Amino acid sequence: MRIGLSYDLKQEVGLEQASPEDALEEYDSPKTIELIGAALEAGGHSVVRLGGGREFLNNILRENVDIVFNIAEGRGNYRSREAQVPSVLEMLSIPYTGSDPQCLAICLDKPLTKKIVAAGGVNTPNWRIITDEKESHEVSWEGFSFPAIIKPAHEGTSRGIRRGSLVHRPEQALEIVAGLLERYRQPVMVEEYIDGEEVTVGITGNLPPKVLGIMRLISKKGDKRFIYSLEVKRDWENLVDYECPARLEKNTLDKLTQSSLRTFQVLGCRDFARLDFKVDPQGVPCFLEINPIPGLGDYSDLVIIAMKQGWSYEALIQAILGAALERYPLCVQG
Repeated sequence: MRIGLSYDLKQEVGLEQASPEDALEEYDSPKTIELIGAALEAGGHSVVRLGGGREFLNNILRENVDIVFNIAEGRGNYRSREAQVPSVLEMLSIPYTGSDPQCLAICLDKPLTKKIVAAGGVNTPNWRIITDEKESHEVSWEGFSFPAIIKPAHEGTSRGIRRGSLVHRPEQALEIVAGLLERYRQPVMVEEYIDGEEVTVGITGNLPPKVLGIMRLISKKGDKRFIYSLEVKRDWENLVDYECPARLEKNTLDKLTQSSLRTFQVLGCRDFARLDFKVDPQGVPCFLEINPIPGLGDYSDLVIIAMKQGWSYEALIQAILGAALERYPLCVQG
């Protein structure tokens, strides 16, 4: 097949002068694009690089592709930016991998995602959402327990989550909130911090989706309250150990599996995703957030999960493509 590859490279995304220091964090490197392209070609396919933004628009109208392997994060500060490329592809009736625009737009909005997941019966920590400075002085902390994690409401790849994001008092929270409101120009979420294990779960497939692996993140420094912050992700080789399969109680692993699959299905995800949880001292998983187009660089969590389960990189990419092709039987027949 002739497969288009849509993506956003760090060096091709324009930044405004007031952009935060981590503005390019979620975008990809040329190395990742090379890896994905090589994995698709190893399956006997030809690959057309479509890029992102205006380049993608020009290329998708010019190139004749059977399906698009989409990892584009989208452009701008919009909470629906991850839906940009799939929306264009649906308008043009071109098949693509991954979740649809509605799912992607919902999942980048952390508070909305948590509302839907909680309504679906999945446990998630309590939270408050603050949209502007005026609201920050009116927020009620009744029934809310500290410590808490402060994070932008519409970001991925731990953007805006730093070592100092853990706060212990409302006045601390409001100080961090004010800075995030100014830098990220979007609502800010204050989420109860759950003492316990940090876990990430990979899922692939559709009918039915299956848990690829459950991975525990362990601080090499022995931090009592570990935060998978941007600093940790940037220096992961020195700061974190990845334990997969996670050595947790069977009952806890079963609950993580059930919560992950339920979340995947309730949100309408497709083909692949990665979910983040905290497991409290009683072994109860608490859903934090989901990434329906997780990173596929050789250092990315989903790739680490796959390799620790004995998969090759090529096998993971082929599994994602295969799951999408099952949804497009005419694409395979053609």
